[in-house]
Amino acid sequence: MKEKFTKKIKFISKLALLLLLAMNLSNKGYAQTAIVKGKVTDDKGAALPGVSIKVVGTPNGTVTDVNGSYSINVSKSASLQFSFIGYISQTIAVANRTQISVSLADDAGKQLNEVVVVGYGTQKQIDITGSVVSVPKARLSELPTTNVLQAIEGAVAGVNITTTSSVPGSQPAVSIRGANSITASTTPYIVVDGTPLTQSGGSLNDINPNDIASIEILKDASATAIYGTNGSTGVILITTKRGAIGKPVVKYSGYTGYENIAHMLSPRTPQQYLQKYSDYISETGQAPAILPNLTEIQDYNAGQTVDWIKQVTQQGIITDNNVSVSGGSPDVKYFLSGDYTKEKGDIKGFQYNRVSVRSNIDINVTDFLTVGASMFYANNNYDGGRANLLQAIAMSPYGKEYNADGTYTIYPMAPEQLYTNPLLGLTTQSLNRSVNLNGIGYAEIKFGGVLKGLKYRLNAGYNYLPTRVDTYAGRLDNVPLGSATATSSETTNYTIDNLLYYNRDFGKNHIDFTGLYSSQQRQYFISSFGGSGYINDLLGYSNIGSGATISGLSTNGASGTYQDRYAQLSQMGRINYGYDSKYLATVTVRRDGASVFGANTDKYGWFPSAALGWNVDKEDFFKPVTFVDNLKLRLSYGKTGNEGIGVYKTITTESTTRFPFNGVSNIGVQPTNLGNADLHWETTVGTNLGMDISMLKGRISGTIDAYATHTYGLLLNESLPTTTGYTSVLSNIGKVANKGIDVTINTRNIQNSSFRWETSIVYSVVRNKIVDLYGDGKDDIGNRWFYGYPISVIYDYKQIGIWQTSEATQAATYGAKPGDIKFADTDHDGKITGNDKVILGQTTPKWTGGITNTFHYKNFNFSFFIQTAQGMMKNDVDLNTTEAQGRANTLATVGYWTPANANNTYQSLAYVNTLGYNYPRNASYTRIKDATLSYVFPSSAVLEKAHIGNLTVYASGKNLYTFTNWVGFDPENNSVSRGSNGDGNNYPLIRTIILGLNISLK
Repeated sequence: MKEKFTKKIKFISKLALLLLLAMNLSNKGYAQTAIVKGKVTDDKGAALPGVSIKVVGTPNGTVTDVNGSYSINVSKSASLQFSFIGYISQTIAVANRTQISVSLADDAGKQLNEVVVVGYGTQKQIDITGSVVSVPKARLSELPTTNVLQAIEGAVAGVNITTTSSVPGSQPAVSIRGANSITASTTPYIVVDGTPLTQSGGSLNDINPNDIASIEILKDASATAIYGTNGSTGVILITTKRGAIGKPVVKYSGYTGYENIAHMLSPRTPQQYLQKYSDYISETGQAPAILPNLTEIQDYNAGQTVDWIKQVTQQGIITDNNVSVSGGSPDVKYFLSGDYTKEKGDIKGFQYNRVSVRSNIDINVTDFLTVGASMFYANNNYDGGRANLLQAIAMSPYGKEYNADGTYTIYPMAPEQLYTNPLLGLTTQSLNRSVNLNGIGYAEIKFGGVLKGLKYRLNAGYNYLPTRVDTYAGRLDNVPLGSATATSSETTNYTIDNLLYYNRDFGKNHIDFTGLYSSQQRQYFISSFGGSGYINDLLGYSNIGSGATISGLSTNGASGTYQDRYAQLSQMGRINYGYDSKYLATVTVRRDGASVFGANTDKYGWFPSAALGWNVDKEDFFKPVTFVDNLKLRLSYGKTGNEGIGVYKTITTESTTRFPFNGVSNIGVQPTNLGNADLHWETTVGTNLGMDISMLKGRISGTIDAYATHTYGLLLNESLPTTTGYTSVLSNIGKVANKGIDVTINTRNIQNSSFRWETSIVYSVVRNKIVDLYGDGKDDIGNRWFYGYPISVIYDYKQIGIWQTSEATQAATYGAKPGDIKFADTDHDGKITGNDKVILGQTTPKWTGGITNTFHYKNFNFSFFIQTAQGMMKNDVDLNTTEAQGRANTLATVGYWTPANANNTYQSLAYVNTLGYNYPRNASYTRIKDATLSYVFPSSAVLEKAHIGNLTVYASGKNLYTFTNWVGFDPENNSVSRGSNGDGNNYPLIRTIILGLNISLK
């Protein structure tokens, strides 16, 4: 036994020595180098100068000369990567060769063969017949945002995104190809990984932008008709990242940065404020006074001033940390991610925190069965009382911020009580949170044999969204007895899709069929109650029942609680046909049934569409046109719908009310909604003519679409005689029309081995008009709806200047005096009345555009994006300061008329706005939206030793500068007047400067 053991040891030792010797020889072989030469040409044999040739895994490389030739000294076991802008890269192993010549194919064809997500499936770009646009992936991966719409703004033709408020955690407003409804929602239908986000009660704030792999936007009727009653406002398809075959890849991305108000407007300084009040006293003929209020006079005499803007603002900070792990085998692929976002607003009290976790997994159970699941959890936190910026502007610099005990004064300009301390909101206890728990599962069966090409897929999704909003305002917030509210809601939603696919080629014929049977249901419940009359403020909203008065709050017409249910049942069929990749056709029919429509109507509607495509470049007669790589013409026509109403609007509803009878409080009912059992969805019919083109080996490419849509059966409130007990009833009446052009152009201006310059331009123009309202041919002046004009217009008096001292006599004939606003007498009756109002403009842009320039120099990358929106007007609330002229501060940028300063723009301090003029102004702007500078570290021994595969550092700025004639914080912002209930949410546009890094571990 001992001898056998000794022999085994000797044998293993010899084997180990042989292995070590082989490894040594192998290492020597790998270490051997040789000069490799060759030539790089295109697929037609023409030499390609400036082709980048890199040794894989090292920073070494070279470029081809003017003849396309190269020479490089490399290890015989190395691999060479050949890459050139406009061509498909190739990686080739040296394998002891000394001559390697390569032919690169242009990537124009590659782009056409890229797979694009469309409704309920995917298609190659070359086969798409509808208007489908993919959001540039660079904007998804290189711009730090809390909401992905912030990255898309201005970058996609035909998609209008507006940042109406920069409140942390707020979501921009978005519309596709204009408004095609007057009262119904025009927000696009949003689908994430095949399941609807729009109908589930969730928002895009729940989706971590780092998890998004691609976004496609469906714009024309052919593309959106597949979503039937939800398609008329356009569709946004979001696909999240999934695992790929390979060892686990760990990635970290993080950034931190500062936020500041992009265009800070300051109130008048103490000296300017004193002068303004002096001018006001003089113009109104009052007795001379230094300041209007006793508190102000006391602080003036004491030499005390307050910088209210400094008191309500702070340094805004935003941070984000994201970690993901992905990988898999041929049978199991996975993607896991976790993200934490924290934003401290630039105005005190505003903040937003989000924690999200996502898990995507795909499993090939057998050769014919694949199952998978996608799950995510998002927790949004908007807690906190908030300071009030508009009230801070209104505060006198001689106001008193604190009481003697250190608490905030209620009325800093006492005895003035119109304006309260802008910091009072910070004393409010506020809890505002929402959760989105989402799970999606699927099973996919592929058939073989005679059923080859047939596939069945089952998708099932479930959402659970609880929310909680609790507040308490007490004595420190000017609520003497305290007031508390507690509101909780939950939304549950499920979607089940049965999908049948058939995809086969028969010679030159290609057939792609998709069939759908889908069911969706959403249930919503909310409970809300409040109290007042608390002996102290210690418990806040923790014990609302201890108040002297407890009441259920009115919620959607119900007292205290409310519940509703929505259901939809759908069937759909789509056939894509292609012949020889030249001639394409798509036919789609969808049938939707929705629970929200009336009992007297068929709750089902049919939504058909058809589209044709022609790849002209594949025709024999077009081959002589060598400078055009690809040319496709598209034509589509289809019908889509818009539900446009909430649940139970088709039935008559009543609410409870208390009334006295014989000295006793009794409960009765009162009408709230007159139902209309004939209600059905709004219907939109649209036509789209498009062209896709690529030229000069992809150096120039672009898309042009011209479209026209008509929407009829609008859901409008029709007036009723008051004798009916109701003032209006919702009816299907009215028509609107849209037409426009979308243009996208991409160019590669310069491309060589070390420097590249690329440009992307988008341009959109849309014309919207009302075709019909109530069938009587009359305008609805009260709602500012006019035949032949856009849905949203500015209808007001036309300001033509300011009455000057020399015009006193003429001004008196109009009941005005010098310093008052001069309005146009449009009806020439010698007086200014409501009949002189005219349509001054529209609130939506007549055209929008954007240009992105990207520069690559070696490992440095720099890009900047400029967007513009032109041709719109808005009411400028910052100019409407009549009540503040003698009682509060105003913006230093807003001037005023005096006899000595006879400007022709701003009214006098004594002007009284008796006509209710809204001060409309041009709100057009051009903005340097963002700029990013990044550096990609090349492969090195240091990175290899640290097991770092990729390392990128970057600096990014957002909302850097705005060119505009608008007087105010920003033309995009939806501000409200001082003193209104919503002014606490006035939050100007924010400029953000970010530093970040992306790391991928090996």
